[in-house]
Amino acid sequence: MFKNQIAWLAVVVTLALMAPAQLTGASDVPSVELSPTNQSIPIGSRWVHVHDPSTVINGGDEFWVFSTGFGIPSFHSRDTLRWQAGPRVFERPPAWIKKAVPQHAGIYFWAPDIIRVGGRYLLYYAASVFEKNTSAIGLATSPTLNPADPAYQWTDQGMVVLSTRTNDFNAIDPAVFQGGDGKLWLSFGSFWSGIKLIQLDPQSGKRLAGESPLYSLAHADSIEAPYIYHHGDYYYLFVNWGRCCLGLKSTYNIHVGRSDKITGPYLDRRGSDLLTGGGSLFLGTTGPFIGPGHAGIFSESGKDWFSCHFYDGTRGGRSTLALLPLHWETNGWPEIVKEPK
Repeated sequence: MFKNQIAWLAVVVTLALMAPAQLTGASDVPSVELSPTNQSIPIGSRWVHVHDPSTVINGGDEFWVFSTGFGIPSFHSRDTLRWQAGPRVFERPPAWIKKAVPQHAGIYFWAPDIIRVGGRYLLYYAASVFEKNTSAIGLATSPTLNPADPAYQWTDQGMVVLSTRTNDFNAIDPAVFQGGDGKLWLSFGSFWSGIKLIQLDPQSGKRLAGESPLYSLAHADSIEAPYIYHHGDYYYLFVNWGRCCLGLKSTYNIHVGRSDKITGPYLDRRGSDLLTGGGSLFLGTTGPFIGPGHAGIFSESGKDWFSCHFYDGTRGGRSTLALLPLHWETNGWPEIVKEPK
């Protein structure tokens, strides 16, 4: 588990929000304006602001990550150490959102996730009314992530799943997964009756059928931000408990369970079902590493890395992306270690 606090944090945190140049001595570093947030990110530095990060994805020449924000912000890097701000996915909200989620806040979208399927990139995102389950998950696609490529263009494909006041679930925090059998799945959910799973059509990226099964995977008093990963004989379900978005007071923490079927049941280390409140603590607050959330896993040079955001106690609780070395125990459970084994 997480240890050595600040010393280790300095080693494993790849991305964080840089303070203004006059506070860091980096006045000679150029910056890009993230309108309309009035934040500045030094280009070529190791620091960048993200919240609810997508899984880090290799776009061919560079790695990319997307996050909650206006138009869905993107960031790219050749080495996962030096990052630059990329273009936003949207310059204006897709037309269908106004009808599906009438109170949605313009072009601000939540918790995107991305995957490459069949020669194109599928990016799932959420439009929602804060603290209500009037929500929808949409899909945008592009043949490339490289803005310099003539083929580059994000095309919105419309709504994937909707929740309203009459539903007992919340269509937010999408996380996409494709197994070795080619089947495509989307997990999602926040509070209410917990984490859900639907199967998608790999050709369209949409729900397999309008009335296809809606599987229930996990439930707790405060739960959201699912992420499914396959390793060895098991599917691993990471979820968040607690409250996000409170800076230094955030209580987010990540729990995990596993199953031999993607549809569950997911059991923790003690054998407790995540549907009935089970879940083994995987990553929580330690020192200035506050409220980790929104799990992701990617591999680079034969090593597995765990991505998440946290609220940086050394920078006033600003949301920050961490890349942490991930190890798999002999019994198959994941753990964060100081150095990959």
